[in-house]
Formats: sequence, structure tokens, C-alpha cells
Amino acid sequence: MTWYALDDPNDPKLDDLAKQYHLHPLHIEDCRSHNERVKSEETDEYLFYILKYILSVDHGELTLGTLSLFVGRDYFISVRDARRSECAILERAQKAAGDPPPGKLLYLVLDTIVDSFFPSIDKSDDIIDTLEDRVLDEPSPETVEDIFDQKRKLIELRRVLVNTRDACNSMLRDPTDLIPDELYPFFRDVYDHVLRLLDSVETLRDLLNNTLDVYLSSVANRTNQVMKVLTVLSTIALPGLVITSFYGMNVKGLPFIDAKYGAYYVIAAVVVSTVLMLLVMRKARWL
Repeated sequence: MTWYALDDPNDPKLDDLAKQYHLHPLHIEDCRSHNERVKSEETDEYLFYILKYILSVDHGELTLGTLSLFVGRDYFISVRDARRSECAILERAQKAAGDPPPGKLLYLVLDTIVDSFFPSIDKSDDIIDTLEDRVLDEPSPETVEDIFDQKRKLIELRRVLVNTRDACNSMLRDPTDLIPDELYPFFRDVYDHVLRLLDSVETLRDLLNNTLDVYLSSVANRTNQVMKVLTVLSTIALPGLVITSFYGMNVKGLPFIDAKYGAYYVIAAVVVSTVLMLLVMRKARWL
């Protein structure tokens, strides 16, 4: 078995290997495209896989790398993402003891890629726990921005994992002699891990939606509290405004308008009416 590890899809060596092993031109084209989704295709002579793995996570933005694999009967071709010179995803397969067949190398690479998503899921879980505390203690626009960052990350993770699940399911549904029968239980284990990841992503998405609902409820409650205080203050000041508005019309015949201490009587009336309004609101349990 020969393993050809290429660091760049545009390497001319890939064209030579395509001629040597009769690789389909469309597979070579897909290998050199950065926009292809995760998928698996089978021919009579080899299996072709496009896999995605996490390069980095920055403020909720998920950067994914691409790894293309050609799995033949006596050869294994891996094409790394050109944006990174080294790929930790291949280290486990490179350290495999003995001379493993191409099917086992495929399992080692696929299992490593799937397992690499678990730390990202766990980190998202911790971040969502923090967001839940923030929306209760101090809801702010920054919190909403962080929530939507996590939603975008989970949407991208789900898209990749759904395609990975379909690729694994296709392999298990249509067995091929290119993979030894004793390896299929291991591939079923990888498929189970993908399902667990998808369940976790769906759970985290529900938690984020609930967190967003709590934030909106908190903001609405704070707005209601402010409106309640303003309404109470306006209602308390209403009797005084009514009384003083009469004396501001500059007309004759109003009570105490010519009295020596008329201003004090008016002030007293305002104070008494305000106190009465407070007592009425207190009795009605509006305060």
C-alpha cells in the first residue's frame, strides 16, 4: 500500500496520480474547489471523500478546512487544505502501526475528524451557560450579538455534520470490497458519534433560542417597569397640574386669588391632593 500525502490541491503531482490511477476528472475538480460540501462517492476502483474539519473558531466564526481522500485497493491519496501547511487530522493515521490497508486509514482519518468536533461542542455549551446567566443579570445588545454568533456557528456545524452523517450512512448502506468487512463495526461507531454530535447541536440550538426568548422577556419586563414608574409619577402629579393650570389662566373669580396668603393655600391644596392620590394608589396596590 502506498500513501500519497499532498499539501496542496494544485500540486501537479495530483494530475500525475490521476493519470496513474485513472481518477475521474470531476473528482479532481471537486478536490481543487474550496466550496464543495462533505460527500462520498464510489467507483469500481476507488472511493472518493471530501471531509471538513475545524481550522479555528474566532468570536463564533467557524473556519473549516477541507481534506480530500482517494481510497483505492493498494493506494491512499490525501490532499490537505492549502491554507494550512500541517494537518493534525492525519497524525493518528500516520502513526498507525504496521502497514494498515487503505480502508483502515480511512477509518482513522474519519474518526479523528468526527471526534475533533466534540471540543467545539463542549465549548459552545459553556458559552451558552454564560449567556444564560448574562441575559438574567445584565441583558445588553452585546449579549444578543454573542447569541447570534453562536447561532451562526451551530448552523455551520450542523450543515457539516449532516453531510458527514450522509457520507457515513452511504458507506454503511452500500458495502464495498474496497473496505474489509471487519472495519464496518468501526465505521458504525463513527456514524454513532456523528449522530451524538447532531443531537448535541440541536440541543444547543434549542438552548440558544430559549436564551434569546429570555433576553427579549427581560428587556420587555424592564421596559414595563420603566413605563409603570413614569405612569405612577404622572398620575401623582396630575392633581397638582390641574390646580395650578387654573391659576395660570389669568382669570378673575378663582378662590384665594386675592387673598394675602393665597399662594400658600394653593400649595397646600396641591400637597393635600397629591397625598390623597398616593393613599388611593397605595390602597389599590398600584405601588
